[in-house]
Amino acid sequence: MTTAKRDAEQPAAQPPVADVIREAITRGDFAPNQRLVEAELSEQFDASRAAVRNALVQLTTEGLVERIQNRGARVRAVSLEEAIEITEVRMAVEGLCAARAAERATDEDRSELREIGEQMRAAVSGGDVWGYSELNKRLHSLVLRVSGQQTAHEVLSRLRGQNVRHQFRLAMHPGRPSVSLPQHVAIIEAICATDPAAAEQAMREHLRSVIDALPEVHRTRTTAL
Repeated sequence: MTTAKRDAEQPAAQPPVADVIREAITRGDFAPNQRLVEAELSEQFDASRAAVRNALVQLTTEGLVERIQNRGARVRAVSLEEAIEITEVRMAVEGLCAARAAERATDEDRSELREIGEQMRAAVSGGDVWGYSELNKRLHSLVLRVSGQQTAHEVLSRLRGQNVRHQFRLAMHPGRPSVSLPQHVAIIEAICATDPAAAEQAMREHLRSVIDALPEVHRTRTTAL
């Protein structure tokens, strides 16, 4: 048997258990304050109890999980106040990334940014809230990648994971896409114009708008419950 054939027949390596559970939490598969039982997670993700236990320890240090004495682990709930603080930090870090992206963007990057902008316009025009939400995430991820800021990537990955439910509720809030669309377009235009100061300002203004909207989304959610 050739090496190539043997490699092709081997199963793909499984991602670390912490990565799989982290993705499930940020995707909303587990509710805030939901208990995370090692035996159940072990079965669900086809991993050993020891691997699950180590993963929960890691996710606790990241702020996604909390351990309660004599009660085990659960998904950590993020309050409105903490969500606002997280977004304030994002505003500073992502503003920096937008400025760096304006300095570093290639013609290919600018083409991709403009394409996302056009798709965002189409999603808003067609009332595609889910599609717009995905494009929103894609745009922010692209700006981060183009910036080349690895430390910012690590910081933002953790913050977004903690804040994912508040972001989701905001994305689904009636009328929000129409408000954020021109803000995202301004970010794209500034980066494509290679204007770091304008790009940073546009990103900060966008995230300031998010901060201003969070209390209203929280009130709406609380009333609905």
